[in-house]
Amino acid sequence: MADSSDTSEQEAPHPVDTDYETGQHNITPFGLDIHNPVFLISGLSIIAFVLVTLMFQEGATEFFGWLRPFLTSNFDWFFLGSANIFVLFCIFLMVTPMGKIRLGGKDAKPDYGYLGWFAMLFAAGMGIGLMFFGVSEPMSHYASSMGGISVVDGARTDWAPLGAAVGDPIAARNLGMAATIFHWALHPWAIYAVVALSLAFFTYNRGLPLTLRSAFYPLLGERVWGWWGHAIDTLAVFATLFGLATSLGFGTEQALAGLNFLFGWGTGNVAKVVLIAIITGMALISVLRGLDGGVKILSEINIALAALLLLFVIIVGPTGAIFDTIVSGGIAYVKEVIPLSMPFGREDANFSQGWTSFYWAWWISWSPFVGMFIARVSRGRTIREFIFCVIVIPTFVSVLWMGAFGGTAVTQVIADAAAPVKDAALPLKLFVMLEPLPLATITSFLGIILVLVFFVTSSDSGSLVIDTITAGGKTDAPAAQRVFWCTFEGIVAAVLLLVGGSQALTALQAMAVSTGFPFTIVLLAMCVSLYMGLRQTLKEG
Repeated sequence: MADSSDTSEQEAPHPVDTDYETGQHNITPFGLDIHNPVFLISGLSIIAFVLVTLMFQEGATEFFGWLRPFLTSNFDWFFLGSANIFVLFCIFLMVTPMGKIRLGGKDAKPDYGYLGWFAMLFAAGMGIGLMFFGVSEPMSHYASSMGGISVVDGARTDWAPLGAAVGDPIAARNLGMAATIFHWALHPWAIYAVVALSLAFFTYNRGLPLTLRSAFYPLLGERVWGWWGHAIDTLAVFATLFGLATSLGFGTEQALAGLNFLFGWGTGNVAKVVLIAIITGMALISVLRGLDGGVKILSEINIALAALLLLFVIIVGPTGAIFDTIVSGGIAYVKEVIPLSMPFGREDANFSQGWTSFYWAWWISWSPFVGMFIARVSRGRTIREFIFCVIVIPTFVSVLWMGAFGGTAVTQVIADAAAPVKDAALPLKLFVMLEPLPLATITSFLGIILVLVFFVTSSDSGSLVIDTITAGGKTDAPAAQRVFWCTFEGIVAAVLLLVGGSQALTALQAMAVSTGFPFTIVLLAMCVSLYMGLRQTLKEG
């Protein structure tokens, strides 16, 4: 990180190379930098989870099948209400005098230019998700209560204007796009922004270690270095690992589906394990090269490839329909974002519970990982600039991506009710959508490459983040520890895919929701703590 001449706020009350409770250096058996109990508790718990899940596969499958619907159906109001708070809190920070505070002090300069910064944001934050859901989610909403079925039955959704989509497939498309954009725009990025901003502020402006516990110093004081802090950091490790495992599972399913679609490769358990092993090996190479030599380079390559695929679809696809989908879907999102956000009085339980609650829990489980990663690369930005770039710009990119890929697929179905993309399995929808377009084999293979490299960058950056948390905020912990966490991310993803069987994605989603639920409470408290810290900084001038 670049040095700042504003050193008045840089002295850490607790040096990050010592044990916060005893002042002794962390023990380092087998080359591991163990910070207090966080590494041992989280590491041993995850090893136990893997062993127990493999030993009792039938019971684990039943448990995962029960867990997700239980949480999303009983606590949908909690997830939706909390996400709304995060959006409003970010808007508040951006428009108040707090927005002028610079991360790292008044004279701090950004460590990365905008291109490299944005590339790392997207590669870590949403890469695999956009590839997996870019076609499948708009199609799902179009063919569900958000669109198609309601049009046929003459019914309305609980959030759409009466009769808005009745008998009108274009209106159904726009409402489906609004629902899709809702899950990929302001709300998820506000979740990331809260964590990232908290970590960046307390690290660069208050001189605290780059770890989750530091964000609670105004609330807990010196207790953050004790068991309160250990609990927060350990929960962050669980949330990060299972959130990553969910995304890696989606990526594996989609990559294998694409390879089978193009080359007839198998999609069974052996193929899943082999693919995860190969990609985890690639991630290990990247993680050992470090942030600049690994994640940054891969992120920029992947963003370039993603932009190339996006432009190709826009140019050779139904260009007019794509731009109409982007504009009309974006307008529909602006009109419907408040009704979509309401946690009460909904008739469509599948949308609020099956979709939105899962998404918010998934984003929240990712927030320690993405938030800490964004914090590491965002020094030198003002809070106003940070929030605008982390929330508003990704929203526009999400609208563009979903409008191009989802709009192309829906246009194919509107033109031909029997279009193959309509009934294709979720992991296959991207490749089936590309098939009628020119150079389908090349673009489909490019899509697979994108999924795999996003897989690598997510695993790589996630390993760096978990490594930092379990080393007490160090950003230069031993390589052996990064190898440990990178390896276990792949193992957890493989175990959940194997145990889940035909419901593998349900098992992955269940673990993301289970860790996202308690971490939502952590994020709400983090908002209070960040406000206290920023207010104190304004008073100090």
